[in-house]
Amino acid sequence: MLLQLKTICSILLFAALFIPINNVFAQEFETPRPSPNATVNQTVGVTHVSIDYSSPGVKGRKIWGVLVPYNEIWRTGANEVTSITFDDPLKINGNDLPAGTYGIHTIPGENEWEIIFSKDTEVDAGSQFDEKKEALRIKVTPQEVPFTERMTFTFTNTTDTYSEVNLIWEKLKISFGLEVNTEDLTLSKARALSWVPTFQAANYCLTNNVALEEGLNWIEASVLIKEVYWNTRIKAQLLAKLGKKSEAIATMQRAVELGGEMENDPFDYDRMKGLLAEWGAQ
Repeated sequence: MLLQLKTICSILLFAALFIPINNVFAQEFETPRPSPNATVNQTVGVTHVSIDYSSPGVKGRKIWGVLVPYNEIWRTGANEVTSITFDDPLKINGNDLPAGTYGIHTIPGENEWEIIFSKDTEVDAGSQFDEKKEALRIKVTPQEVPFTERMTFTFTNTTDTYSEVNLIWEKLKISFGLEVNTEDLTLSKARALSWVPTFQAANYCLTNNVALEEGLNWIEASVLIKEVYWNTRIKAQLLAKLGKKSEAIATMQRAVELGGEMENDPFDYDRMKGLLAEWGAQ
């Protein structure tokens, strides 16, 4: 019996020691990549731009024309193709490009580079490049710069409407410009704002009889964005609760007018007309 008890204790002790070790090895194990992942972000006006890339090192090698051959498609880095994402349409060196994510493929040359923006974002070798997915191709002139060990992307000369994107590696830099129509984008986004959220906030105040002055501010904002039956009737009722009878009557008359223009009468249309009568509307 004692021998059996010792055996059971030994098994339990082994299990207690083994399980934590096993859990450690079950966790994800990661080793450093020779070309680590990197991301750089920039907001230009109201447009968000990000570049995801791998950052290879020079490591004493000759880069241009040897490690990276001239006149061949390059995925512009190591590992997966470098990609650029922007959430609004923009111009690249004066050329229109819709919002989205694009692989930045390049064809390096001694005196001129081609930069290709492609919907091909899953490739990990230039030989896999699909010309049918090409969205834009531009030509740029490389510039000599001080030595940089790891390939890096930067944004410089950024304004509300422009930013310069730079690829820098070894003693070379290539650049292209991003241009956004910030004024049009800002106004179009403002015009797309919905009247609904502020209407909902005001309706909450009215229904629960709380923060009526704040509710009136919310509904005035909603009506300013878009005047419809639904928010106008809420405004009228808030005005009435705040003791602004003449304003409430005029506003509810406008709500009834808007409701009458709808294809079908709103579900509470008769009730709103009834409120008008209660308020002594002429």
